[in-house]
Amino acid sequence: MTEPNDARVGLYIDFDNIVISRYQQLHGRNAFQRDGIRDFNKKSPDADPEIAARLASATVDFNAIIDFAASFGTLVVNRAYADWSVPVNASYQRQLMSRAVDLTQLFTTTTRGTKNGADIRLAVDVVEDLFRLPDLTHVIIIAGDSDYIALAQKSKRLGRFVVGIGVAGSTSTSLAAACDEFEDYDSLPGIGSASPAATESPRESRKVAEPAPTKVDAVASPARRLTTIPMFSHTEDAQYDEPEPGDDIDPQTLATDLLVRALQIGHAKGDADEWLNTGTIKNQMRRMDPSFNEKPLGFRSFTDFLSSRSDQAELKEDGPHRLIRLRPEAEIKR
Repeated sequence: MTEPNDARVGLYIDFDNIVISRYQQLHGRNAFQRDGIRDFNKKSPDADPEIAARLASATVDFNAIIDFAASFGTLVVNRAYADWSVPVNASYQRQLMSRAVDLTQLFTTTTRGTKNGADIRLAVDVVEDLFRLPDLTHVIIIAGDSDYIALAQKSKRLGRFVVGIGVAGSTSTSLAAACDEFEDYDSLPGIGSASPAATESPRESRKVAEPAPTKVDAVASPARRLTTIPMFSHTEDAQYDEPEPGDDIDPQTLATDLLVRALQIGHAKGDADEWLNTGTIKNQMRRMDPSFNEKPLGFRSFTDFLSSRSDQAELKEDGPHRLIRLRPEAEIKR
């Protein structure tokens, strides 16, 4: 249940902006257009395996983005804007829908695609939400385009805390300055540092990306493998369309990964060695996955759950408070 004093967050994703920027960050300027990624279909028998491998290596981890957005408060608006009929965009649908993202369809009306359409539609929706939802406290924009400077400034003037997230090398410095807080995609907890492949030979690039991408690869990042369904809401009897390998990952492993990610985010907002309140961490885990509950996992309390994860986190008591911090060697294991 949302607490009365919780911050309320609107997350707005310019999908093409972040996906194209990430691809070009790794594979070079104009690589997205040069490789014909917009019309590329990896399922086609004629699909170039080298292009497919390059595309898989540049997959954006939207779970990490949404987790970070949830650290600011309760997500009450969660939208992504794109033409979802495009194969490269459609490959993300399952992952986004599993995180309750509203997929806003933008139909292509010109040969230039939907870029300007996404900018305008996103900006109009944000302004409408600012007046329609007076309790909206945070606006998070996933894009690096300078076209959003005026939107960030307007949101701030209307009393909202504005956060931007963009890809290094494709982000307007003016947009970053217009936000209250701006994060590079590579700096988000759970995201590995970018290793641009533009200077690698095609053979070296393929070695990094092999094996050739599968349906699972379409929703996996170089940093960590993603789940594509809500982590704790399913049961053994639940049925999903197009079940994928890995959907039956042990819930205990998923819970451990969720804890590590929540602690990474908590430490990213302060000192890396800082002790964090266990109640704050549980709230963060519930924001990241509202279906999380320690009791179905076999623990009477959240403290018991944390105690069982002593390899990943250490606990201490400070008077009536229980504190926790991530062990330096802890990592997400899939």
